[in-house]
Amino acid sequence: MLSKFRQHIAKDFPELEQERFILACSGGLDSMVMAHLSAVSRYDFALAHCNFQLRNTDSDADEELVRASAQAYGVPFFVSRFDTLEYVNKNKVSVQMAARELRYAWFAKLQNEHNIKWLVTAHHADDALETFMINLSRGTGIDGLTGIPAKTKSIARPLLAFSKVELESYANANKIDWREDKSNAETKYLRNKIRHELVPGMKELHPTFLDNFKRSLRHLENTASLVHVSIENIRAALFEEKEGVIHIDSEALLQLHPLEAYVYQLFKAYGFTAWEDICSLISATSGKEVRSRTHRLVKDRNALLLSKLEAQQEASYLLKREEQELLHPVRLKVEEVEAITEITPEVLYVDKKTLKYPLTVRKWKNGDYFYPLGMHGKKKLSKYFKDEKIDVISKGKQWLLCSGDAIIWVIGRRADDRFKVTEDTHNIIKISLNK
Repeated sequence: MLSKFRQHIAKDFPELEQERFILACSGGLDSMVMAHLSAVSRYDFALAHCNFQLRNTDSDADEELVRASAQAYGVPFFVSRFDTLEYVNKNKVSVQMAARELRYAWFAKLQNEHNIKWLVTAHHADDALETFMINLSRGTGIDGLTGIPAKTKSIARPLLAFSKVELESYANANKIDWREDKSNAETKYLRNKIRHELVPGMKELHPTFLDNFKRSLRHLENTASLVHVSIENIRAALFEEKEGVIHIDSEALLQLHPLEAYVYQLFKAYGFTAWEDICSLISATSGKEVRSRTHRLVKDRNALLLSKLEAQQEASYLLKREEQELLHPVRLKVEEVEAITEITPEVLYVDKKTLKYPLTVRKWKNGDYFYPLGMHGKKKLSKYFKDEKIDVISKGKQWLLCSGDAIIWVIGRRADDRFKVTEDTHNIIKISLNK
């Protein structure tokens, strides 16, 4: 196996031959074999062990085994002891999810602190099969069925090419000590149930089942790559970003068949899961929306508008008479000037005597109206937005500068006629928007 492993590294993971890496080592069979293979291959690595303190003395014994191995191999050793149950109670997650979140956050911290790009984990082919079966049972798409990725931007998993049987054979031949986590024998967890009850039966039915599975996985990975390229081409054609908002032609979306398959591929990266709702949204009336935990998708005329969810901001902010600048939620600079010198959407000139302090910066609401500069009479703000073809998301982000109940400025867009500078103005106030 050693020769096969070295050839595999040289072909698919050459960076591990050239750069230092951190090896996540639990003390179990797979990571202890990976540590031995790395040591005898003279790679530059460090061992990192997580003690989740869930198994009393067994957890401490795992830590000591990994520590002793690091000393024997003459490599650096990192260890972190976690109060996993406290994390579970605080974050309302399962023990398995807590352990995953804790360890990967710590690994990332180690990589950053020591300027080490690669984290190596010892997942093997049987792990990939179990993950495939779990994702199959959950109804995931093709990405879920491609199993565990062999390599990401910062994580490498070179043992995915090897089976557990191969690892056990190597460990026994090289007298490698490892520790078994007794909880791995319990079938109350889905992964363990698949490992102990489903997979052995499948291997018994077909002796070359695991090898066949690895070939099928490669085919799925190739198919997923083709899908990814196709979807990115469609995304480039249909998704147009304007000032932080992605505009998507809804009529063009409706031409894609099968629609739900394309919707899934195009929008899954933004956290959406309600595919039927998104399909319905494409033909819905303006103002309808679908939200994920991180994004909102809004129908606006003939387009869908995709944007990140923003933290709820305060209803209003005050600008007092003695203040010359407002920094939040928008940057406004207030100064008295002798004359009007520049005319841009970001600059407003008003008659000082028309202002009633404190001035207020707030979001717009239904029923708001103003007297647009250069027009006769008042106009509802909602009608102004419609006439100017301002989309739903932009309307939600719009701030107003007000004096009492009167709107002075739809900031960055239109001033109110009641505050304009006239021939009778003696003192001019300049208000500048700094983006």
